[in-house]
Amino acid sequence: MKAIHLIAPSGASLDDKSPLAGIDWLKRQGIAIENAECVQRVHERFAGSDEVRLNEFNTLATLNPQTLVMAMRGGYGIHRLLPNIDWTGISKAVASGLQICGHSDFTAFQLGLLAKSGAITLSGPMLNYDFGKIDDTGKAIEPDGFMWKHFQSAIQERKLDCSVSASQVFLANSGGNKLTGMLWGGNLTVLAGLVGTPYLPSQQQTQNGILFLEDVNEHPYRIERMLMQLLDAGILGNQSAILLGGFSAYRLYDNDKGYSLERAIEAIRKRLPESIPILTDLPFGHQANKLTLPMGAQATLDYSPSGFTIKASW
Repeated sequence: MKAIHLIAPSGASLDDKSPLAGIDWLKRQGIAIENAECVQRVHERFAGSDEVRLNEFNTLATLNPQTLVMAMRGGYGIHRLLPNIDWTGISKAVASGLQICGHSDFTAFQLGLLAKSGAITLSGPMLNYDFGKIDDTGKAIEPDGFMWKHFQSAIQERKLDCSVSASQVFLANSGGNKLTGMLWGGNLTVLAGLVGTPYLPSQQQTQNGILFLEDVNEHPYRIERMLMQLLDAGILGNQSAILLGGFSAYRLYDNDKGYSLERAIEAIRKRLPESIPILTDLPFGHQANKLTLPMGAQATLDYSPSGFTIKASW
């Protein structure tokens, strides 16, 4: 990995220090940073006007195919750009070797590209949080070692290999098994917002897939509601397995009276076909220790009541 081309397609940076700290750390690893000026853009809540951010997206089709593209941060903003993205040009660049990485709001672009072309992108770290996180005193926090290891494996070897040791209580009657399917998903709120649009991969594309989901700042009842939407839309029942990553930074209320994220998952489990396992503790989401997952690649999942292993090469 010699260079990273930054893009800022969603929200403006919430502070000045995070992107600069991330750029500094990456440069100290011997990585050249391209388009660094994008981290300074501000237009309302966005990292630039729609026109500027759209042009930055469409420029990806012209980059050196050996380039790694990384989003600055998430937030919101990509959905309004979807109708005018050069899906064909970008997918051709990916086929030639271009790698594109991000998560959170970036899920909208990744799912759109997968729906339009089948091109594989990377659901993984972004500049601000993962490489430029700042503590309460304004000091930069060293990037997570697990994240960095798996990010390098994905970028340099195009390989995913991770084992999770955690009790799995939502298997129903699926017990344990080994299966293969297309790995896809991302941020739950963003994915649910694409249901019924041409930017969500079709049920034919995702049939017998391995769906991974995560979210942040969403109370369990909202998570349950979005999962119910995916269930009633026929999406969850179309999968071979469902992997749940981090659902973080929410708080429960007095009137929840025992209701929790576990109760929300149980409600989905009761309605989901028992042959489809729901696996938890996937190290992915708005958290430091995250995998880099190949969105759209074929993956192998081996699971049991004591944990699971997921592997892919692309």
